[in-house]
Amino acid sequence: MYTIPGHHHISMITKDAKLNNHFYQKVLGLRRVKKTVNQDDPSMYHLFYGDLTGSAGTELSFFEMPIVGSTIRGTNAITQIGLLVPSYESLGFWKQRFESLDVKHGDITTYAGRDALHFEDSEGLRMILINNNDEEVPEQWMGWEGSIIEQQHRILGMGTVEITVRHLDRLAKTLKDMFGYVEVAYSDQEAIYQSVAGQPFGEIVIKQQEGPSEKPGRGSIHHLAIRVKNEEELRYWDSVVKERGFHSSGIVERFYFQSLYFRESNGILFEIATDGPGFTADSTVEELGKQLDLPPFLEERRAEIEANLTPLD
Repeated sequence: MYTIPGHHHISMITKDAKLNNHFYQKVLGLRRVKKTVNQDDPSMYHLFYGDLTGSAGTELSFFEMPIVGSTIRGTNAITQIGLLVPSYESLGFWKQRFESLDVKHGDITTYAGRDALHFEDSEGLRMILINNNDEEVPEQWMGWEGSIIEQQHRILGMGTVEITVRHLDRLAKTLKDMFGYVEVAYSDQEAIYQSVAGQPFGEIVIKQQEGPSEKPGRGSIHHLAIRVKNEEELRYWDSVVKERGFHSSGIVERFYFQSLYFRESNGILFEIATDGPGFTADSTVEELGKQLDLPPFLEERRAEIEANLTPLD
């Protein structure tokens, strides 16, 4: 049986790609590793930020939708994203930085048993910096030396992801029984699961909340992608998803990785994505994110696509 080695990426909605581009590069110090378009709707940007190469588990991904409205928060949604930083001292550094740059944030507190600092981006996306206590991270994560943030405080990659649902038990059963996540804590109102025991880079916090479903808008989270190594493993999970009675998209070729999509019983959209071939499939490491990259099937439409996009740099 295959296991899930952690998060792959997480995808959000932005109303303004320029604003988004500034925040994640110039405030958080992440590398823009891919400037491309939504393969299902090439009229919109699809931007990826992460480590040196956008390694699986470090990728924050955004679809630009200029006409999108505000998010109306509610249940049955992915509600917060954890980002790992090296130490408790790093949380102090970031709190001071957020204060100087007028970034909305809270005080240093705890979350899922770790020191944490809650903050929001310029569109209200809720995130949490989480103390990794200088523990090991996945071996493929590689720091980007071009970051404006000094090495000892740089964001390492994705940590705990929070999902809020009406029926906690249904999502818990999917994570535990279908994917083999380890149960760390469980109550009627909150549960914690880890794809790798003891590690936050594959951790999911489930919160139970009644009420209306969230109405997505700018700063909302579209889906969470979890990791598999290769196409063979992806085909295995495709069969498991179908056997459990969920509708699978089937395997979709995304050029930088292969994926499948399904919604669990509360309607949360999950993607299962392969580690490779990665963002260097059409770019050198040095040139990652500098120009508009298109998958081969869209290359013949480059002139049309570029004409409809607002330049970012």
